[in-house]
Amino acid sequence: MIQAHIAYAKGSPSPTLALPAEALPEREEELEPALREAVGHLAEHGGGLEKITKIALIAPSRHPLFDIDYRFVQVMPGPEPRFDFHGSCGHSVLSSVMVAGRLGWVHRLAPDHRVRVNVLNNGDHVVCEVDDCERDRATFTAHFMHHPAVCLDTFTYGGAPTTSLVYEDGSITASCVSVSNPYVFVNAADLGVRDADQLFTDDPALFGTLQQIRSAAADVYGLPRGGAFPKIAALLPDGDGTIAARAISVPTWHPTIALTGAVCLGAASKMVGTVPYELAGSAAVPGAPLTIRTAGGTTAVRAAVTGNTPADTLAWVSVAQKSVEFTGSLTLERLQPYAQKEALPYAHR
Repeated sequence: MIQAHIAYAKGSPSPTLALPAEALPEREEELEPALREAVGHLAEHGGGLEKITKIALIAPSRHPLFDIDYRFVQVMPGPEPRFDFHGSCGHSVLSSVMVAGRLGWVHRLAPDHRVRVNVLNNGDHVVCEVDDCERDRATFTAHFMHHPAVCLDTFTYGGAPTTSLVYEDGSITASCVSVSNPYVFVNAADLGVRDADQLFTDDPALFGTLQQIRSAAADVYGLPRGGAFPKIAALLPDGDGTIAARAISVPTWHPTIALTGAVCLGAASKMVGTVPYELAGSAAVPGAPLTIRTAGGTTAVRAAVTGNTPADTLAWVSVAQKSVEFTGSLTLERLQPYAQKEALPYAHR
């Protein structure tokens, strides 16, 4: 029987359902029916399981430099569930590390231990450093690595710090930046938002406008409008070195900001001419941390850059104090017809 495991990273809009990749088909057209069965099982059993929209397919890594191979799947809610394989999810990466520790796939989690994750969706290399650990809970610092370091203009659409996006109700200058995931950053003041308090209200008009802008950016990136990517966040300065951010998740406002969103925003704040750079104040200086304030709390992010110009390089981005809780396991009988082989319970090999 296929065993699934659930973990929740604080600040995420959903827990993560971790499935053994080795026990399931690899090709999307064969995998999707199995995932629909998994989602159907969660819906049938309820108890909050039906709210899970993040799936991680994990296995001991085939690459000698990594501990875990990780593949993210975003569940797109609807009468018939759809799945987006285009990007990653940092909160789910950390949840997967927590699960791998429980399964014995990696050495027992303990302070200062590091687990290296190979993200198959987009080639990200994430080092998850354990800050603190109890039986079912752990706190991590996540390091998103770029080795060798990459020129900053590689991460912006067309190598430019801003892009003009035309959407249904108007046009706006945005920064389209792809660090870990593709993101669209806009100045909330350009949409009539006066301050952080207004930004954090549940404003359907602002939500609708951001969705329109996101759709326009999806066209630019060549991604499906109905998918989960690119992500979008509206920003305001919130004191020197702090940016207030309101992001959209699937299918509503994000309670905080995605871990990959914090990574991308932290990197973008170092790129001269981008919307985040113009709002970051002293946090735009190389070596300075950026504080991101959201409706659900604050996050500090550091980006290691050689400078702010397009020719300067990014080596890594780190986000600290990310808490994860292992919440349980379940058997998914409905997945058995799709099983390729039994996943190994222990996999130091």
